[in-house]
Amino acid sequence: MYADDKLTDLIHNGESDRVEFTASVKDMDKVREAICAFANDLHNHQEPGFVFVGIKDNKDCADLNIDDKLLLTLSQLRDDGKIQPLPSMAVDKRKLDGCELVVIQVEVSDNPPFKVDGRCWIRIGSRRGQATSEDERRLIEKRRWYNLPHDMQGVKGASVEHDLDMQKFELEYLPAAVSPEVLEKNDRSREEQLQALRLTTQAGIPTVTALLVLGEEPRRWFPSAYIQFVRYGGGDYADPILDQKEIHGTLPEQVRDLDTILRVNISAALDTSGNTHIQKPDYPIVALRELAHNAIIHRNYNGSHTPVRVSWFTDRVEIISPGSVYGTVTRDNFGEPGRTAYRNPTLAEAMKNLGFMQKFGMGIYTARQALRDNGNPEVEFNIQETLIIVTVRQRQ
Repeated sequence: MYADDKLTDLIHNGESDRVEFTASVKDMDKVREAICAFANDLHNHQEPGFVFVGIKDNKDCADLNIDDKLLLTLSQLRDDGKIQPLPSMAVDKRKLDGCELVVIQVEVSDNPPFKVDGRCWIRIGSRRGQATSEDERRLIEKRRWYNLPHDMQGVKGASVEHDLDMQKFELEYLPAAVSPEVLEKNDRSREEQLQALRLTTQAGIPTVTALLVLGEEPRRWFPSAYIQFVRYGGGDYADPILDQKEIHGTLPEQVRDLDTILRVNISAALDTSGNTHIQKPDYPIVALRELAHNAIIHRNYNGSHTPVRVSWFTDRVEIISPGSVYGTVTRDNFGEPGRTAYRNPTLAEAMKNLGFMQKFGMGIYTARQALRDNGNPEVEFNIQETLIIVTVRQRQ
C-alpha cells in the first residue's frame, strides 16, 4: 500500500484514470466496477489504481463511519464471485488530511479483461465506462502470456475446429459468462469471444481450461482428468468393492454425474427423538458436493497422472485431490473463509460461470456448516506434499 504522502497527493490531484472517489458504499457494484477498471489498466500505466471510499467528488471528507464491518465488506469484494478473474487488491483504513477513509489499492493485472457480472469496465479519463469491442481487443493484446497460469496456457496440437464443442460454447457457456446486453450487440467474432473469455490464446489455440470445460475429448489431452468412485463393503481399502465407476467427460459433465452418484449413495435414517419425525442423512449432500467440487477444480492438472478419487467406506468418505496447497494458502490457514490462491484461476472462473461455485473461497466453510447442522464430526484434512486427503465421517 502507498504511503500517506503519496495517497494525499493523489487525492489533491483529483479523480483521474488512476483515482476514483466515492462518498458512500450504498452501491457496491460501482466499487466493483472501479476495481475492475483499474485492474484492466487500458491506458497501460503499469501502476496501481485507487478507490478512495469516504471522499466526495469535490475532495471534501464525507465523514463516513468506517468500522471493521465495512472493511471486511470491502475486502470481500475480491472473492464474492462478481469480479472475474480475481483481482489483486489491498484494503486499508487511513486518516489523510484529517479525514478517515478507506483506501482500496488495485494492482494492474497481466490477465485482462476483468469483468463484473459479464461486463468489462475501463477508465475513461476521470470516469469509468463499459468497454467497447475495440477496448476488449486492446486488453487481450496486453496479456503477458508467459506469466499466465497453467490453465490459461495454450495446448499444442489442439484446435478450436476439431477439439472444442462450439455448440455447447454458444448455447451454454456464452450466455452464462457474458451479460445479456453485451450478447445482444453481438459484434464480436467467435474468435474474439473465445479470447476475451480466456479460452484461446492470441494465436487461437485452445487453453487448458477450454479443453477441460468444452473439449470433445478432454482425456486425450489430460489422461488423469477423470474421477474414480469406489464404494467398499467395510472400512478398509482391502475390503470387498460393492460398486465402482470411472467418471469422465468435460468437468461440468463429471461434476453433474458425481453429484448424482453421491446422492444415490447417501442413506437417511428416521430421527424419532422429537415430536416430529425427521429424515437425517448420514452425510449432507451439500458438504460432499462442495468438497468434491473443490477437489476437481483446484487439483493439479499440470503433469499429474492421478485422478480425483472418491472412496466410500462404511464409516467415512475420503476424497483425494492431486496437488497440495498453493500460493498464499498454507497448511496453517487452509480452509479459512475467503482464503484463496487458485492454482487454476481461469478454470475456477469457468466453473463459477456455469453455476458450480457460488462464492469464491467459501466451499470449505459451507461444507463445515452443513456437517455441523447435520450432526457429523468435523471434516479432516490431511495435507501432503503432492495431494490432499479429505475425510468426512458418518453421522452417528
